Amino acid sequence: MAVISDVPTSTLAASNVTSQVFGSGLIGLREGLEAAIVVSILVAFLVKSERRDALKWVWLGVGAAITMTVAVFLVIQFGENTISGLGAEAIAGIASLIAVVIVTTMVLWMKKASASMSGQLRGEMSQALQTGGLAVALLAFLAVGREGVETALFMVGYAEAETLWPLTGLIIGVLIAAAIAYGMYAGAVRINLAKFFKYTGIFLVVVAAGILAYGIKALQTVGWIPGLGAKAFDMSGAFDWSAWYGEIIQGVFNIDPTPTVLQFAAWLAYIVVVLALFLKPTRASGSASPSAPASPETSSEPTSEPETSTSSERSTK
Repeated sequence: MAVISDVPTSTLAASNVTSQVFGSGLIGLREGLEAAIVVSILVAFLVKSERRDALKWVWLGVGAAITMTVAVFLVIQFGENTISGLGAEAIAGIASLIAVVIVTTMVLWMKKASASMSGQLRGEMSQALQTGGLAVALLAFLAVGREGVETALFMVGYAEAETLWPLTGLIIGVLIAAAIAYGMYAGAVRINLAKFFKYTGIFLVVVAAGILAYGIKALQTVGWIPGLGAKAFDMSGAFDWSAWYGEIIQGVFNIDPTPTVLQFAAWLAYIVVVLALFLKPTRASGSASPSAPASPETSSEPTSEPETSTSSERSTK
């Protein structure tokens, strides 16, 4: 990272905090809203089915999922602090590559499965109710925990921060997501979820590309991957990377101003390939309502299912 010596330390600290809080907060907002939508679908189904007695099991599962997410997050964030030198670089590199594989799979799977997610969750909840309370809690745990693990893995890029600011930003983002989801559930807030998930999905793909580049550079530093000395270019003099905007670019997207050839090639290839798959229109299924045209955004993203669910729930009261 290129740091200009005459930049005040307080300015650098503030910009680092800004990048950590903003980046992790946006991740928390996106993933938190996905998890909140899942919870709202489950809650609305139970309320409409007059099974409020099972709500406590849903909240038990949600609480367990949140606890697991925090534990995974803390392991990722502070695990490196117990190991120094090349060992820490090796762990960071391996963890980054594993995180990219899992996160990419989850992001693309969610794009494909989101159109039928609501109906699938309702069907699974109906079966869980017949089995018992623990089955309901397990369903909520798995549904929310999936989003939680994805969130924790996205935070790999902040593993070197060695502060609580990434966690602070993540919590802020999740709380905002919870407030939005509650507003949607209560009918006070209506947003275009298709566009929200589309644009934040693009953001997550770019973040994942940065994590991939970060992991490759770490393994090159260890010597497990060749090409550390082969620099693709040097952007350190393009602008002031120590300014607030430079810190945000590096802190949020893990962009290296002096990447190696392999690092840059992997970053670029990942963005091109994964974005093409993510933005590829998904055809509406044959069971789709004929009144809802096959729009790529509405057919491939979680749209207004929670609003539909909660509206029907309110009409039964």
